[in-house]
Amino acid sequence: MQEIDRNRLYQQVILDHNRSPDNYRQLLNHSHSSEGYNPLCGDHLWVYLRLVDGIIEEISFTGQGCAISKASASLMTGYLAGRSPDEARCQAELFNKLLRGEDVGRQLGKLHVFSTIWHYPARVKCAALAWHAMCGALATQQSVSTE
Repeated sequence: MQEIDRNRLYQQVILDHNRSPDNYRQLLNHSHSSEGYNPLCGDHLWVYLRLVDGIIEEISFTGQGCAISKASASLMTGYLAGRSPDEARCQAELFNKLLRGEDVGRQLGKLHVFSTIWHYPARVKCAALAWHAMCGALATQQSVSTE
């Protein structure tokens, strides 16, 4: 696939998840949650997790933000459901490497749509916000910031 076509596809996936995000709701019976805030652009998200027997049984988010932050949160929730907290932290580390432009291959599946974000440094924090909040929730931090 040509680079231009791939970038258009990636942009379309991000726009689709912004318009109709997966798991966009407050998880009322959550066991962990954290608020994430990006003061640079104003993105503000809450991530909710329900851990059962050491597995993320369910994960959701609410809040407002740019298309990149909402799409990242949407894709993250689908990607992490069913994983252990250690696996989730490992995936967050891989995702952060991807956002820095490091080659992580196709280890992140659909999350690869963010592989060109490093070209736009101001947007890296937008894509990382939900992941920071998820890690904060696992660490029982009530709030995290990208600063």
